[in-house]
Amino acid sequence: MGLRRLLLRYYPPGIILEYVQDGETMTRSIDLLNLRPDTDAIALVEEIQKGEPLITASCKEYVVHLALRAHILPLTNVAFNKSGSRFITGSYDRTCKVWDTASGERLLTLEGHGNVVYAIAFNNPYGDKIATGSFDKTCKLWSTETGKCYHTFRGHSAEIVCLSFNLQSTLVATGSMDMTAKLWDIEKGEEIVTLSGHSAEIIALSFNTTGDRIITGSFDHTVAVWDVGTGRILHTLIGHRGEISSAQFNWDCSLIVTGSMDKTCMLWNAMTGTQIATLTGHSNEVLDVCFDYAGQLIATASADGTARVYNAETKKCIAKLEGHECEIVKVCFNPRGNCILTASSDKTARLWDVATGHCLQVLEGHTDEIFSCAFNYKGDTIITGSKDNTCRIWH
Repeated sequence: MGLRRLLLRYYPPGIILEYVQDGETMTRSIDLLNLRPDTDAIALVEEIQKGEPLITASCKEYVVHLALRAHILPLTNVAFNKSGSRFITGSYDRTCKVWDTASGERLLTLEGHGNVVYAIAFNNPYGDKIATGSFDKTCKLWSTETGKCYHTFRGHSAEIVCLSFNLQSTLVATGSMDMTAKLWDIEKGEEIVTLSGHSAEIIALSFNTTGDRIITGSFDHTVAVWDVGTGRILHTLIGHRGEISSAQFNWDCSLIVTGSMDKTCMLWNAMTGTQIATLTGHSNEVLDVCFDYAGQLIATASADGTARVYNAETKKCIAKLEGHECEIVKVCFNPRGNCILTASSDKTARLWDVATGHCLQVLEGHTDEIFSCAFNYKGDTIITGSKDNTCRIWH
């Protein structure tokens, strides 16, 4: 029996719980006949929660489901497919491995790179292909089911350090230490265009949801907005005074958020390239930034050991997430947008309540720095990757 949604009833006042039982959708009413303008809402919610098993806390407790020593040499990255049924790991051992999340069984080992496999991704939401970017200057495209290598994309003159599929799964983009990014046709296995214009290494890139724009973040302190169809620069986002660490579009493609080693996060109009706001408060480098799925909130992770949550409309900091003992290297929202997950060099990951900034849970067990963390699409499973050479699955 699981709660699907909660509906408000205006008269008589109450709420209706819509839930699934034995495959059928059912409803149950809770009357709130004594509701008044001065009712203590928090106390009322706690009272309802105690008597109604369908309503649970905003974020559940996660426990370790699997702890895998995935590779002989250090891990570089971890990633889920959309459902979270499979995950992939990249490593200094020059391979990428595909794993079954439920059993921990290794399904495939993708071999063929001549150097470190550094950047990895599923072509979500489809999940039938995997891209791997390597220090051997190539990107390879693989079948998730068979492990067959469809294409090897050659053309970069230095290490590939970031990559991304567009949501339409027609293109894969690669960013390199050679100061360029390239777009590749997945079906034909051919280079479409080289994005040249940065004066230093490209370490972050991201497509917008419609697939007609891509942004690249560079050590030259700028982010470039490119037209995917023509390969031309539409805007150069100039304002940061340090290397770019992270850059992302919001879901409706109207905003871009950037994080930098200059200790700030900046918000930009994606259509005009104009700066909207500088989000300050961190006392050290901003190492990661992200939007929630609705594009209304921004989270930042910093080397100062804190994360912050900003309202994208008001540009105000609404929560400061304090508790980690070392730098926070990764931050992400759960799909519902009510929880934030952070990964830290202090060997822990933490779950936070977005509304209050309170720490809900500390995910402990790794014996070295955690460099990666992610939710699956439902938000009921978490993956963490660590320099202790293990990845952990939390349910």
